[in-house]
Amino acid sequence: MVFLVLSGLFLGSLAMLNILGITRIIDIPLTDNLALKLTVGVLPYPITFLCTDFISEIYGRKRANAVVWVGLIINLWVLFILWLGGVLPPEPDIYDESGKVLLTSSGVPDNDYVFYTIRTFTFATTIGSMFAYLAAQFCDVHIFHYLKELTKGKHLWLRNNGSTLISQFVDSFCVIMIAQYYAHAFDGEIEANGGDTFDTLFHLIVSGYIFKLVAALIDTIPFYLGTSFLNKYLGIENPDDLHH
Repeated sequence: MVFLVLSGLFLGSLAMLNILGITRIIDIPLTDNLALKLTVGVLPYPITFLCTDFISEIYGRKRANAVVWVGLIINLWVLFILWLGGVLPPEPDIYDESGKVLLTSSGVPDNDYVFYTIRTFTFATTIGSMFAYLAAQFCDVHIFHYLKELTKGKHLWLRNNGSTLISQFVDSFCVIMIAQYYAHAFDGEIEANGGDTFDTLFHLIVSGYIFKLVAALIDTIPFYLGTSFLNKYLGIENPDDLHH
């Protein structure tokens, strides 16, 4: 039951963040002249790493890696449904009574505007995040167990934070770079920033990483409490007993 809840929360958050993805950029002011720029899809992302850390700690690397692979399949399933929804009839050319095509300023029919906007953004986010996701999640699991072996099972805070902080930088860099250069996802932000591509992308990468850094530090407490509670709830004296 615990494994199903953790896996479900992980997979549900993963699907949600890919669909929301880059549909909105949020400004969180830090000072009068400085703000974090976050894509809305980054908000549930720290939960995915907390879930894989719980699974790694309680059930071991094999099950954690299995959940990561299922997450990849979920990504492909989301892409397939969006692709299928876009190619099935009726054709997206929708006319009014006078025969005029109902188009938005972007050239997409009004009645399909929301779907095709989400479809475009989700494709950009998911394709970028699939590469980042695999690199970051496997990095997270590998580093977590490397630190666990290095510290002989001690210093839970070190493997929780160390694995998450490194893997989330990998994720932040990959998602922003691939989404931009594959689908020009941040052209509007770049234009609003005076055409400075490097500054805009750097700001987005660093902002996303700072958010994940703070979230990773904060989740140390629930990770400690949650691990202690779950080990008692499951009657586990030695977590390695379940690692198979």
